[in-house]
Formats: sequence, C-alpha cells, structure tokens
Amino acid sequence: MSEAGEFIDATLQLYGSSVGAVRGTMKDAARRFPALSHDAITALASELWRVPSYERRLSAIVLLQSNLELLIVSDLTRIEGFVRTADGDELIEPLLELVVVPLSIRFRNTRADVVFERWTTDPQDAVRLAGDAAAPSRRSG
Repeated sequence: MSEAGEFIDATLQLYGSSVGAVRGTMKDAARRFPALSHDAITALASELWRVPSYERRLSAIVLLQSNLELLIVSDLTRIEGFVRTADGDELIEPLLELVVVPLSIRFRNTRADVVFERWTTDPQDAVRLAGDAAAPSRRSG
C-alpha cells in the first residue's frame, strides 16, 4: 500500500465512516501529500477502491472529485470499473453526482460522448444509470 493509502486507511479506522470524517480525512491527506500527479491520483483511487469498504470507496470518490481537473478521457475506463463494482446506491449516487456528471460536462463533445452513450445500453443497471446521467443526449445545457 502506498504511503498516502496507509495514511487514509489508518485515519479512517480512527475516525469512522461518516461522510464528514471521510471528507476531513481526504483534506488532511491532500495537505500531507500535496501535488500528487495524475498517475498518483488515479493509482491511489484504485488502491482505495480495491478493498470493498464504504469508507475507502467513498474516499476514492472524494479523491477523484477533488482532482477532476487532472482526469482525462481515458480515466473513464477506471471509473466504469468503479461503477460496475460499487454495490449499492450509497456509492453509486455520489460517484455519479460528484465524478461522472461533472466529467461528462467537462468532456462534452469529445470522444467521451461515445463512452457515455455506450453505457446507456449496458446490461448492468448501474452502468446504464451512469450512462443516463452522463450521456449528452440526456443532459440539458
């Protein structure tokens, strides 16, 4: 586990699983590990997501949300994997609201539109929901 991952994991075990505790932990991590690169951010998000715990996975979502400007279209593959393995609305909803929809707006009229459209016909409910939330033909604006 990375040093940042260990810090986040240990802090979450200390403070618990409230959304406020997760957000506070991620703010502390950002101060402790400033200037993480795109690759470090996405690797840390995957590291946090790998363990199926609400706190760790919510931390991954908050990490991505806090670094949206660093994410690129190819990161949608990783995010799709997160959607597929989210296991329940308590993670799907914040993942869509805080990461997928903002990225769909940012990546509008790019090759990402094809990804979002593909998601709308996926056999998995969570992925279809993500596609419906993000697909350009379904968004206003």
